Amino acid sequence: MQLAERYIFGIAFSAFAACLIGLTGVIWITQLLRELDLLTGKGQTLFVFLVATALSLPALITVISPVALFIATIYTLNRLNSDSELIVMSAAGMAPSRLMRPFLVLSLLVAMLVGLMTMHLMPASLQELRDLVTRVRADFVANMVKAGQFTSLDNGITFHYRERSGDALLGIFMQDRRDPDRPIVYLAERGQTVEVNGQPYLVLEKGSVQRQEQNSRDSSIVSFERYAVDLTAFNQEGDEVVYKPRERSTMQLLFPDKEEPYYKVQEGRFRAELHDRLSAWLYPLAMMMIAFAALGDARTTRQGRGLAIAAAVTAVVGVRIAGFAASGAVVRNPLATIGVYGAPLAAIAISLVYIFRGSLKSARALSRAGRSHHAALRGFARGRT
Repeated sequence: MQLAERYIFGIAFSAFAACLIGLTGVIWITQLLRELDLLTGKGQTLFVFLVATALSLPALITVISPVALFIATIYTLNRLNSDSELIVMSAAGMAPSRLMRPFLVLSLLVAMLVGLMTMHLMPASLQELRDLVTRVRADFVANMVKAGQFTSLDNGITFHYRERSGDALLGIFMQDRRDPDRPIVYLAERGQTVEVNGQPYLVLEKGSVQRQEQNSRDSSIVSFERYAVDLTAFNQEGDEVVYKPRERSTMQLLFPDKEEPYYKVQEGRFRAELHDRLSAWLYPLAMMMIAFAALGDARTTRQGRGLAIAAAVTAVVGVRIAGFAASGAVVRNPLATIGVYGAPLAAIAISLVYIFRGSLKSARALSRAGRSHHAALRGFARGRT
């Protein structure tokens, strides 16, 4: 890029970075407030709280980056025009295609960032977030129960311990009524939570397990010296973690297990998520093109640009709504996949038509100005003779 193009790129990049950081920070704060229950309700440390909210950042960045690029393009073009730099560049013969080059380079960089996020980082972070939340909810002994209180969970688990001695719990009572016909009661003098291969267990010592038989008043009692209870089995979300389409890797979406019960029920959502990821990188290009088509031509300061900005914002909103509508339709009809890619591609094509039509107008205006200037010089020369 030449000096003028590097100058424009610097302004646009600075504006994009400021918008991205600002918007991400604001939305991240809302995420912090929403996940505050990790600190207050589930007794987690500040580190776990920050990790849980930070894992949502890739998903936020993929949504915010195209919007930040659109705002940065609008800001840069409006600033160049307000300082009359855009007018000077146009008068010096700088074609719109050359003026668009630094914006195109920036949009390609943003498209690469969005592609990397959507294809790899976002699903990996969301999957890790689901695992973290599952572990927090599963380890209810460390997170929810208090000494001397009976704590009941929604899935039918009731837990109580008399007091705590260091890391150990004394006087443990736990009732499992997830199956109302076969309740289980655990009694132990002592217990301690341990983690093995990332899974939390409650190791009970010197106690008994009482199981009531179905359709009978009799109970079977088994005494033990040491007994391990898998706490993930008491997870309120179910015994097995089933990852949603957004939480699965791109390879799992490309080559899903078609025999999986969840896939059979949600096949349309798997398809929609895959095409959303494959088309996400097009939106930074589309939004930059829309902004440039609206404000890329030089105008005097007396010519209002508010209408052009409003039209650009309306077009961007329309493209995103069309993309969301097409994504929702893909769940029901595979043919709607055309709309997922068609919305941003149509925006790019229409914007290019407007941009190069403006370029032709500028070239014709310069040609007319040149002919007028040449005719004036010839008239002046004739008058001198």
